[in-house]
Amino acid sequence: MSLLIRNGRVCDPSQNLDAARDILVTDGCIAAIGDGLEVPPNTDVLDAAGLVIAPGFIDVHVHLREPGFTAKETIATGTRAAAAGGFTAVCCMANTSPVNDSPLVTRYILDRVRESAACRVYPVGAVTKGLQGEVLSDIGGMAAAGVVALSDDGHGIANANLLRRALEYASDFGLPIIDHCENRDLAAGGVVNEGAVSTQLGVRGMTRAAEEVDVARDVVLASLTGAHIHIAHLSTSGSLEIVRRAQSEGLPLTCEVTPHHLTLDESALLTLGAAAKMNPPLREPADVEALLEGVADGTVTCIATDHAPHTALEKDQVLAHAPFGVVGLECAVSLMLDQLHWRHGLPLMRIIELFSTGPARAFKLPGGTLQIGQPADMTLLDIHGEVTVDVGRWQSKARNCPFDGWRLRGRPVMTFIAGKRLCTAAPAVEPHTETVAVAHRTS
Repeated sequence: MSLLIRNGRVCDPSQNLDAARDILVTDGCIAAIGDGLEVPPNTDVLDAAGLVIAPGFIDVHVHLREPGFTAKETIATGTRAAAAGGFTAVCCMANTSPVNDSPLVTRYILDRVRESAACRVYPVGAVTKGLQGEVLSDIGGMAAAGVVALSDDGHGIANANLLRRALEYASDFGLPIIDHCENRDLAAGGVVNEGAVSTQLGVRGMTRAAEEVDVARDVVLASLTGAHIHIAHLSTSGSLEIVRRAQSEGLPLTCEVTPHHLTLDESALLTLGAAAKMNPPLREPADVEALLEGVADGTVTCIATDHAPHTALEKDQVLAHAPFGVVGLECAVSLMLDQLHWRHGLPLMRIIELFSTGPARAFKLPGGTLQIGQPADMTLLDIHGEVTVDVGRWQSKARNCPFDGWRLRGRPVMTFIAGKRLCTAAPAVEPHTETVAVAHRTS
């Protein structure tokens, strides 16, 4: 069966293509792109007038919580949330129970993905056993089982020599290491950014140096080993500048920034409390501006949600005791279209690159392109359509989102994997234009 998508605006950074085109999908792959393509027999036709057709969006930093924490999220609910938010693929982090530190756990996750996932899922394995930072995990075994990267996310790796050996070993298998840069001695148990807001709230602050010291160390180790390090959820202007300098020197360093660090500063804690508590914490307005510049100038490789589900009971505690983390799979694309494109004037192609081509290239993942012969993973956008974030209507089990009630301009309307449209509910959409549907099938 084939699918012809007509009259859409095709935006593909991998081909530097931004033009009105038709796309023909055959046997799950892109078969042709052009003007006025003929309709083959037995082909579904989709009129995408007014919509943008982009390579399928990829989120490289998601916590699906399964196995072990299924009260927070599952592979089924988390991937339904991803598909509803415009993502065709996610990378799931290793801090499950048991930790994904062995081929056995990796294979279990992939078995569950085959059984229940609504989008593509790429597992990330732990760098160290049990995320303890003491002994390396079975990196070779996990690579053979199917992990695409390694990370002790949520735990900074304090032992620099251990990280060096991990980088050397991981590079033999072509795996990047995603580093949660947090020097535990400097972090000193802080729960929000160290500054005026932490003083006002009367809670322990976390100095920005806790992140920046480890980012600087990682640059040295990247230079020493030649291995690929990806800095997770970068949050400070100082960290960004360190990465920028390293990239200018040709070092294999990539980084991600989250929608919340591009949108909120530490003052949000004064009204939102634990709903705005995450790690790394929200920083100062100057950091937000610096990160926006990094997104615009190409320093930032990709936008990743760091989707971190928690139950309402867990989050409904005093700030000092509530867990870190917010969810955002179902509002991230709308939030970034609204804030980056419409508010700050960032070109649409750059936003699409940050969500598709950038992460695919950095992690050597399938997708991120609409080139002929490639899998037809696509995200269709209505960049004018309005959406009101309503966590009560989400596919995710979790509701710990600081953007509930925000009215945004721009929204994903369809996701396709291998040419198959995913049947998911969009979050609280108030359409500016009608969502299109399959118009007819030729015979």
